Amino acid sequence: MGGVPAPPCRAGRPPDHLPAEILSLLPPGDPFERVMALQGEVFRDVPGRRTLRVRLGDESYFVKQHLGVGWREIFKNLFSGKWPVVDASVEWRAIERLRALGIPTTPGVAYASRGSNPARRRSFVMTRDLGDIVSLEDHCRDWPHSPPPLAHKRAILAEVARIARTLHEHGLNHRDFYLCHFCLDGERLRQGEILIYLMDLHRVGVRRVTSRRDRMKDLAALYFSALDIGLSRRDCLRFIRLYRGSLRRTLVGERSFWRQVQARARRLYHKFHGRWLRTPFDETGNLSGTRR
Repeated sequence: MGGVPAPPCRAGRPPDHLPAEILSLLPPGDPFERVMALQGEVFRDVPGRRTLRVRLGDESYFVKQHLGVGWREIFKNLFSGKWPVVDASVEWRAIERLRALGIPTTPGVAYASRGSNPARRRSFVMTRDLGDIVSLEDHCRDWPHSPPPLAHKRAILAEVARIARTLHEHGLNHRDFYLCHFCLDGERLRQGEILIYLMDLHRVGVRRVTSRRDRMKDLAALYFSALDIGLSRRDCLRFIRLYRGSLRRTLVGERSFWRQVQARARRLYHKFHGRWLRTPFDETGNLSGTRR
């Protein structure tokens, strides 16, 4: 089918992972059905998927239940050039992959799937509740009016750039790469440390190589979500240098790529906010130079 991307994961579904510590906390009966019947604080409830926080024993967990997306949703995604997410296996694989790469994320504790029909497949992924965390969207919201210490801002920029670079150098793209999906550890933050978790992995693509287009779309989403937090042109150039390793070589050899990132981010901003925003690079119209 022309224009349909390769699936994010070519291998079959991973085997169920239901550790004894979780089984011992569930009511009697089929453990899969017991997890799918759990009730708790609902954080997201959309057609085909529900996310809730539950208490099992002395611990708090998040359960993302996939209830079947239907053929209409599958074909809608395929015809728009997107690979449909039909179960929790994408997120489970992504959690394991990020852990192997040293990217902090919510720890996965259980996963299971039922059904061969992709339109009706039911599955879940259970993760440990990280507790006191705050998204970068919330943490950075007041930066334009109350700028943070320079060292603090640079530490966050460096860690976000490291996460983006590690993902893209190892064949991954997030597909929802917004500031709201980067979360600071609250306890570490109070101690003056920066620990950032990358969250919401249910659409992550895992391939041998991350394509130029997938990198561009991730970075444009990130840039779009940061356009209101008061970043300077120097901040953006610092991110590019940390992401690519060499600023001068990048700006000479990849100028068209970063112009695409800029253009897509501005279109996203207009789509969501109904207006065009002046970006850190609009004063010169190019990506060269380093002045504030």
